[in-house]
Amino acid sequence: MRIKPFKAVYPNLEIIASVDAFFGRVKYEYPDYKKEGFFNKIEEEAFYIYRISRPGRNHTGLIACCDIFDYLEGKIKKHENTLRTRERQQMQLMVRRNAIVKPVLLTYPKIAEITELFDEIIENNESVFEAEFEQENQKHTFWKVEEKDLIQQIQKIFLEKIPITYIADGHHRCSSTALMYKVMEDNKNRESFHYMLSVFFPADELEIYDFYRIVERQCSLTTLMARLSQVFEIEILDEPEKPSKKYEIVMFINHEWFKLIWKETALKKYENEKVVLDASLLDELVLQNIMGIEDIRSSTRIRYLEGPKGLEVLRSRVIKNDNNVGFCLYPIELDDILTVADMEKTMPPKSTFFEPRMKNGLIVQEF
Repeated sequence: MRIKPFKAVYPNLEIIASVDAFFGRVKYEYPDYKKEGFFNKIEEEAFYIYRISRPGRNHTGLIACCDIFDYLEGKIKKHENTLRTRERQQMQLMVRRNAIVKPVLLTYPKIAEITELFDEIIENNESVFEAEFEQENQKHTFWKVEEKDLIQQIQKIFLEKIPITYIADGHHRCSSTALMYKVMEDNKNRESFHYMLSVFFPADELEIYDFYRIVERQCSLTTLMARLSQVFEIEILDEPEKPSKKYEIVMFINHEWFKLIWKETALKKYENEKVVLDASLLDELVLQNIMGIEDIRSSTRIRYLEGPKGLEVLRSRVIKNDNNVGFCLYPIELDDILTVADMEKTMPPKSTFFEPRMKNGLIVQEF
């Protein structure tokens, strides 16, 4: 990976009354917050060692800018399709903010040399700032790396020992930055999009959760259940529960919970595939074939909900419309994600939800 230091913009926590409220709004309010003095800029280019601490677990990584050509040349591997509307929204936000307010989360197989170096930097240096979030019981801490020799050492390790990385969170930010770089070919500000703010975490630091789908049906309940019975064994659940294994899906519809188990006849078509994902099966066999959604990426009939928010939140979202159906999928294994990326294939949008996650506005790259 080709990485470079950058001049970070960071929040002035001493004048922020509520950390949780401030960072909940900063994604859209950054230009105003910057004008009002809520952010400071560090004039020296630097890398930042970054640690998220929560009960029982620390996640340690590096914040740096990566070369957009590593993405365009396939060295930053994607595993999910993007949503066209989200790409346009991201591009508009970039232009309005003149900044990236949240790094793309990239992962790589653990390298002991990098882990040991970061631990040494943390042990021998004071942090430049930290933020605590009471609602999530997390602390986010940053250590600045500005020494020229140490910067070059880290760049050399990443260039020589990390030939590829994988996008864990930020597919839309990657694709939108790349699009901005392409469409601004003759614009003097094109170089602003040459480097993309990123945070690198080794794969063993990541946790993968599920994503829910809330889909608007356009057929009767009886018709939908009859069609679903052609590809699923259907069981009524007395209580809501998440899927316990791959090839199980939990569905909430008409105030009732069901467990859906793919029939062998449905899976047989894919027996020669190297990776078979519930998200892909659901898209093709249910959302397209049964519910008539032709373009998953652009359909307004599908909404997504992060798995950690829980089944009760899914239930509350579904019951807002009698035609809604909620689907809960089993989390995808990391090995399957990496295999899909290495095969240069993609999964459906919003197939994975990774932890840890950064907050918008904790560290900013201005163009």
